[in-house]
Amino acid sequence: MGKREIWKIGVISWLLLFAVESLYAKNLTRKREYINLSVGLTHDQPVPYIPAGASYTGNWRSCTKLSVDGASNTIRFEPKNAGACTLVVFDNKKRKVYEFFLTVKKSNLNHIAREIKSLVGDIEGIAIKIINNKVIIDGQILLPRDMSRIFSVCQEYGNNCSSLVTLSPLAQKKLAKYIERDINNPEISVRAVNNKFILEGQANDDAEKAKAEIIAKTYVPDIIVDKAEAGGVIKKYKVNQVVINLLTVKSAPAPEPGKIIQLVVHYVELKKDYNKSHRFQWTPTLGDGSSLAFQGGGSRGVAGIVSEITGTINNLLPRLNWAKAHGYARVLQSSSIIVQDGNKGSLKSMTRIPYVTVTAEGMPKTDFEEAGINTAITPRIMGARSDTIHLNISFIIKSLLNITDSGPVVSDSNLNTVIMVRSGESAAIGGLVQSSTSTDYNKLPQNAPTNPLFSLYNSKSFRKDQSQFVVFITPVIKASASEGADRIKRKVRLLN
Repeated sequence: MGKREIWKIGVISWLLLFAVESLYAKNLTRKREYINLSVGLTHDQPVPYIPAGASYTGNWRSCTKLSVDGASNTIRFEPKNAGACTLVVFDNKKRKVYEFFLTVKKSNLNHIAREIKSLVGDIEGIAIKIINNKVIIDGQILLPRDMSRIFSVCQEYGNNCSSLVTLSPLAQKKLAKYIERDINNPEISVRAVNNKFILEGQANDDAEKAKAEIIAKTYVPDIIVDKAEAGGVIKKYKVNQVVINLLTVKSAPAPEPGKIIQLVVHYVELKKDYNKSHRFQWTPTLGDGSSLAFQGGGSRGVAGIVSEITGTINNLLPRLNWAKAHGYARVLQSSSIIVQDGNKGSLKSMTRIPYVTVTAEGMPKTDFEEAGINTAITPRIMGARSDTIHLNISFIIKSLLNITDSGPVVSDSNLNTVIMVRSGESAAIGGLVQSSTSTDYNKLPQNAPTNPLFSLYNSKSFRKDQSQFVVFITPVIKASASEGADRIKRKVRLLN
């Protein structure tokens, strides 16, 4: 290697050394900082990094306490005494990393700052500083009620304290999440925009839509009036609603067809009658057939009087009648009707009985009287999973009692009720019991003679009638209208 090459290498080395020294001096200038501190107020100083095995030198112990957080790369100063001091940070190779020139001042604001910190220091998100001869409370809070507390504390110190605290946007987003959770509908979302809560999505019905809005309004915080707005610097648009309901209601699905209900009605009627009578009758009557005739004579005839006396005695022999009769009847009628849930089912079974009457002009006329059963029932199932059936029942019964010359005698019974019966169970919904007893003594018959020769008559008649009817109903929920049709066909022998 010649002298020329050695000289070139020396020049290059010198240039590199100069560049490194310049860069080091530049970095050192950047790492040198001046910090103003106040007694009683903690200050956190962020740094790019904390070197491993760092050492801290300088006279900083005379005016402040020092703590280092390597996780957040922060150096915390806790000033104790007024004065000026320095802090120099070296790495493990004794290279200067940071250099801080600290100026600690003591004023009346320090005492005010400590008092304010003791009152509102537990509020998360705020910082207390002394700037421009005033204690400044700065930061963002989550709860509006903390703003009221900060304002009240700051007011006590007059012009020595000022608040720059604002409500954090995270608080609105948190409230929106709480509202969504309380509504508990995955199809409804809540957004917080410009201190407004917007409800979006679809509700199942109008009631759920109104409920979601009410829940959101219960979470709405108090309104914080901004100082710039109060001073007229900022003018906001008027929006009356804090909760903006943009929910839509789902279109109602087509209603499911109602269930099929079979209604079986049994009508049972019992009748009993008992007659017992005896009669002794001796009432003879005399039929008078006497006559008197006058006859005048002629030239060849003879004049005279012709008389004739005749008489007829009726009912000469006494009569003795004795009779006893007992009757029993049982009428059973069963009807069945299939109806859809909530609809009215009617079943009418009537017999028209003809009879002859006379009009006002004396002309014969045929009228009809009805006898039978007329049933109207409206069933309603109480719930989708319930087998209890609500029944609204109207029942009319007309029974033929007797046929007289004036027409048929018909009894009319009505039954109206509302009951609840489980499917497959029977209930006696009503009934009527009638009982009548009559006794007649020495009652002349309708064809008794009016002018007997003499009258010996004695009679006694006893009659007792009893009747009762009971109505049973059995509702059965069916899977389909055709269920049970085969059993009915077998009863009427329609199967091959």
